[in-house]
Amino acid sequence: MSIELSQIVLNNGLTFLALTTAVFLIVVGYFLVKLLRDLSDLTRNTNETSLLLNSELKPALKELNETVKALNSIVQNTDEGIGSVKLGLENAVTKTKAISESLLGGFLKGFLTVFSLIRRK
Repeated sequence: MSIELSQIVLNNGLTFLALTTAVFLIVVGYFLVKLLRDLSDLTRNTNETSLLLNSELKPALKELNETVKALNSIVQNTDEGIGSVKLGLENAVTKTKAISESLLGGFLKGFLTVFSLIRRK
């Protein structure tokens, strides 16, 4: 009888092991299916986001490119204007310097002439 009792205990143990394994596999399967569903949703959302970014980003980049071109044109025109003003100021300073040198030279020459005439008398 001891063999029959050990056989019954063994059968009960194997039955418990089988049921526990089945429950474990069901729980793991449930979480695996949930994981796959979440990954599918994530993939779909990522795809929608990339399509949205693609459709919105291209026009924004195009506008940014046009803005940069316009700013570049403004900067070039400003640079040309500054160069023109610089050249004009250089010309004005050069002419003013030449006039002031000739006036100062003439004044000095006239002063020395008058001074020498006053000194002779």
